[in-house]
Amino acid sequence: MTTATPTPQPRAPHTVLGSGPAGTALARELVRRGHPVRLVDRRAAGPEIEGVERFAADVSTADGARAALGDADVVHHCVNVAYHLQVEVMPRIQEAVLAAVAASGARLVVLDTLYPYGETGGVVMTEESPWKATSRKGRMRAELDERYLDAHRSGRARVALGRSADFVGPGVLNSSLGAAVFPGALTGGEVVALGDIDLPHSYTGIADVAAGLATLGEHPEGDGRVWHLPTAPAVSTREIHAMVARRVGRPLNVVVLERPRPYGPFDDRMMAEYEEMFYQHTEPQIMDSGAFERFFGVAPTALADTVDATVTWYEEWLRNR
Repeated sequence: MTTATPTPQPRAPHTVLGSGPAGTALARELVRRGHPVRLVDRRAAGPEIEGVERFAADVSTADGARAALGDADVVHHCVNVAYHLQVEVMPRIQEAVLAAVAASGARLVVLDTLYPYGETGGVVMTEESPWKATSRKGRMRAELDERYLDAHRSGRARVALGRSADFVGPGVLNSSLGAAVFPGALTGGEVVALGDIDLPHSYTGIADVAAGLATLGEHPEGDGRVWHLPTAPAVSTREIHAMVARRVGRPLNVVVLERPRPYGPFDDRMMAEYEEMFYQHTEPQIMDSGAFERFFGVAPTALADTVDATVTWYEEWLRNR
């Protein structure tokens, strides 16, 4: 008698909404883990990624969100919009996406921010920290998160939230550790920093954002709560600059902005909108991801390794401009 070899089961299909740095990194990570992936934005634009289907849809509309999901078992909401549109548009996207996953039965994993906590006075942020935001965008994010968790508690949808600190990493341009830093570091130009660069500040590597969201997508036991995505221990921005300087082999020409004003990739309108969030650079911003690391058995990438990968990516980016 022969014993049949079990047929490997296909990995669950995942749909990623939003093709910015986080969504694109997540799509690549999911493919690496063996999942069929649909990557959605309004134009289905961007280079081909092996194993990824690009799909065009406007997920701020009910029809667009339903069409975007396809046959996904898991949907990852990584959509963001221009800063001055967030308070108006993000609630519409939430409404459409929640309705779509409620109808389809897919699980929903949401990429979230630290904004709901508001000013902390430098106290370490954990998943148990109170939500005390007073800014417009912070209150908006807190209200969205309450609705996501209410949808889970009521049985309308299965939802997990993954919060990240400021992004850094390959492909990250519009961040305080993005195009305002690395091109200047590599060319000898200005490197722009915000606020007090000697305060400890958490930065989440984009690879850890992707790995964390993928892990939440594969583990329904994480549903129904907020998680802090894997993030290396906080250091000062000055220490990050020192890592960059060692990697590029030259001292950095750092210009510190003590108040919001246009710089690098950020124009007047964006910085005017960012003014209410500038407290993030005038008090310590320390995020603890220990709960995620212990529960799922993962560890964040060392900051030095993230800096090295980021410099390598920006070297190529500058060559191709």
